Amino acid sequence: MNKKEYKQALLDSLYAPYKNCNLCPLASLGRTTIVFGEGNPDADLMLIGEGPGRNEDEQGRPFVGRSGNLLTKTLNALGINRSDIFIANIVKCRPPNNRAPLPDELSVCKKLLLEKQIKIIRPKAICTLGSCATQTLLETKIGITKLRGSLNSYQDISLIPTFHPAYILRNAKELTRMAQDLEKALTLTKAQTFLQKNVATKQL
Repeated sequence: MNKKEYKQALLDSLYAPYKNCNLCPLASLGRTTIVFGEGNPDADLMLIGEGPGRNEDEQGRPFVGRSGNLLTKTLNALGINRSDIFIANIVKCRPPNNRAPLPDELSVCKKLLLEKQIKIIRPKAICTLGSCATQTLLETKIGITKLRGSLNSYQDISLIPTFHPAYILRNAKELTRMAQDLEKALTLTKAQTFLQKNVATKQL
């Protein structure tokens, strides 16, 4: 079993007890599917959004609606294949009417699933999409317009906040900035890979 397969097995074991999770209010508010996340379990780059929308709830996959299509096109334009990264949300169940997740919902899902996903995947960089994901991980109340593009740290992992694709659908002029932030996060992963290879070479 290689590292990728091992990490996928760890993720599968993590998800197993929560396939019918009812530990937060979202369980009884109309969800169809629990959307754990998808992608490469050994990814260098991890994208984290707020929560599933209607399309995601129906398909059981993150970012597959209009926002997801925009995100995928932006990633492709940067030479990033979705299958090479890992995409997840803070909460795994759709909030009713796509409202923002409440503090207790965010806290439960972050502790039970997201924090453990990050520890298993251990990406070189995280890009948070939107205020909710950014403020939850960085434990701040500062808005995304001030934080986007800045270099932060989460559990010693580089973290770059950017706009949520849903915001870009309403504010197309900000697409360039979102793309720049995603590219910055990608550049960080490449830089860390280069440094790790150099260190490994010197140790030989």
